[in-house]
Amino acid sequence: MAYDPNIRTSDADRDRAASLLREHLTAGRLSPEEFNERLDRALAAKTVGEIDALLQDLPAIDLYRLPDAALTRQPRDNRPRGRSHHAAWRAAWGTWFTVVLICFVVWGLAGGGYPWPLWVAGPWGAVLAGSWVTAGALRGGSSRGGLTEGRNRQRRLPRGDDDLPGRPGR
Repeated sequence: MAYDPNIRTSDADRDRAASLLREHLTAGRLSPEEFNERLDRALAAKTVGEIDALLQDLPAIDLYRLPDAALTRQPRDNRPRGRSHHAAWRAAWGTWFTVVLICFVVWGLAGGGYPWPLWVAGPWGAVLAGSWVTAGALRGGSSRGGLTEGRNRQRRLPRGDDDLPGRPGR
């Protein structure tokens, strides 16, 4: 749709104009008196053209700018480490044991008979044991050492002038 300055403005348009004026006040482009005058006119504006006239002599500002480009994001490693890994396995095996115990208690109170709790304990326990063994084999592999070494190298901070290129160092 083509731009038409006679189109009625919305509350969102007025709020955006107020936010832009606040940014210009903070940057020192507007005095407090001029800011108050423009803000009153922005909040009373009926058309888009009136708002554009208030901002015409001010540079454009992106209200949705990203943080400083120097803040780079590194991928997060969400794998469990150390004791939390063991705690997760304790929780998994504890859940299995609790459910199997409840099944056997119900089976025993019902008078025994066919040992149906084995159909719960066996397959679930086999899957859990297989996952445990597989996770242990992967944890002990050589690929983890390379990843850890790469992460540590990435996090290393310069110690001083000896780390600068062209200077004798360590």
